[in-house]
Amino acid sequence: MLKYNGNLKKYAGILRINMTDAEKLLWSRIRKKQLKSFQFYRQKSIGNYIVDFYCPSANIIVELDGGQHYGLEGERKDRIRDSYMNKIGLKVLRFADRDVLKNIDSVLEVIWENL
Repeated sequence: MLKYNGNLKKYAGILRINMTDAEKLLWSRIRKKQLKSFQFYRQKSIGNYIVDFYCPSANIIVELDGGQHYGLEGERKDRIRDSYMNKIGLKVLRFADRDVLKNIDSVLEVIWENL
């Protein structure tokens, strides 16, 4: 079982309620074991982070990146976060919000190939 910061639980719930349009679209296509019967969870606490989507049986995290991820500080934080996830055995797949909104089938294909 992965360790997590219990203080993040309430915030993760808030994020589940306030999903972005890209998160809602992807969630509608991966929930209820729609991809190869793999279970995904949304806004899951792992360590001191909350990841967008997590598939425990495949050890995969799916992150959707909005504009805040593309500045120097956002990219630095993402590198630190991804390094932590990799160290605990998780693979991180990152997609831009716009890719999810404009080309969901390609995003799903990449996820499918990594399951």
